[in-house]
Amino acid sequence: MPQPKSLNLSFDPIERAAQNWRVHFGPSSAMAAVTSIMRAQQILLSQLDTLLKPYDLTFARYEALVLLTFSKSGSLPLSKIGERLMVHPTSVTNTVDRLERAGLVRRMRNPRDGRGVLAEITDRGREIVRVATADLMGAEFGLGMYGEAQLQEMFDMLRTIRIAAGDFPGEAGDPAGAGAGGRAGEPGV
Repeated sequence: MPQPKSLNLSFDPIERAAQNWRVHFGPSSAMAAVTSIMRAQQILLSQLDTLLKPYDLTFARYEALVLLTFSKSGSLPLSKIGERLMVHPTSVTNTVDRLERAGLVRRMRNPRDGRGVLAEITDRGREIVRVATADLMGAEFGLGMYGEAQLQEMFDMLRTIRIAAGDFPGEAGDPAGAGAGGRAGEPGV
C-alpha cells in the first residue's frame, strides 16, 4: 500500500499536545481522540486516493460509483446520491460532473420526475469499479494492521458518533450502545 510522506518525528505530536492541553486546559482524552481520528482520516484518504489515482478517481468519486453499482437499475437521482453519501448537493453535482466527463456515468432525465436528474453508471464505470475495488481490497483499505475483531470494534465505536449526530436512529440492543443519540451505555433521548 502506498504510504503518505512519513513525518519521521522523534515523538508523538498528538500525545505532546495532550500533555500540554492537560496543563493549560484540563482533561485531554477527547481532544487527543478527535485529533487522532482527524490525522487517521488524512492518512487513509491520502493512501486511498493514491490507489485510485490510476483510475482518475478520488475516494469520493469511487464511493459514488459503488453506490450506483449497488442500485438495482444502475442509476439514482442526484438527491438520493447525496443523501446516501451524506454530502451536500453541490458536492454531488461536482462529483457527477467529473464522473460524466470521464465517461463513467451519464446524466439522464428521471422518467418518474420530469424535473429530476438521474446519474447512471456506464459499462466503463462498472469496469473501473471492479478493478479499483480489487486494488482497495488488496490493500485492505489501508487498515491491514488491524484484525477483524478490531475493525468491528472500531466500526461500532465510530457508529456511536454517527448515531449521536442523527445520521440514523439507533436501535435497542444497538452494538454501538447509543440508542437514539444517547451516550454509550445511556438510553437514547
